[in-house]
Amino acid sequence: MEIHNTVLIENTVRELCGTSRFGRTAEYMQHGNISIYEHCIAVARAACRIAGRLPFDVDYRSLVRGALLHDYFLYDWHDTSMKNQLHGYFHPSKALKNALEDFNLTPREANIILRHMFPLTPLPPRYRESWIVCIADKVCALRETLRINEWRQKKYTGEGPL
Repeated sequence: MEIHNTVLIENTVRELCGTSRFGRTAEYMQHGNISIYEHCIAVARAACRIAGRLPFDVDYRSLVRGALLHDYFLYDWHDTSMKNQLHGYFHPSKALKNALEDFNLTPREANIILRHMFPLTPLPPRYRESWIVCIADKVCALRETLRINEWRQKKYTGEGPL
């Protein structure tokens, strides 16, 4: 199943890049030194891993598309000259607006994008896929913010503190 999901993610990224502004997400940083593009791919991978461990069926196409588009807001939220102080609260609606301009979304995909910041945004996710991306996003954001993968790499190569 993992190989199938990797192919699904790669094909979907290729499709999104070829038909939209999705490639521009590589221009903006998300957490630490990770671009939004890299973050969204990491969230899609994590969401597929989580879904694969659950005892119920999941719409993997919607899961992957929603994960890849969940931060499709297309601006630098770190830019203090812009009014991004409440970015965490408002970027899901901006991401959904942009995604709707560029794609035909299923209700699941739209819900994934709009509700991925729960509980920061008050309405909870409606679908299983939305809950999965919400959780995967938080796991990936924590890893990226704390640079857990960098720390692990240094630890195992002898460059880190342990």
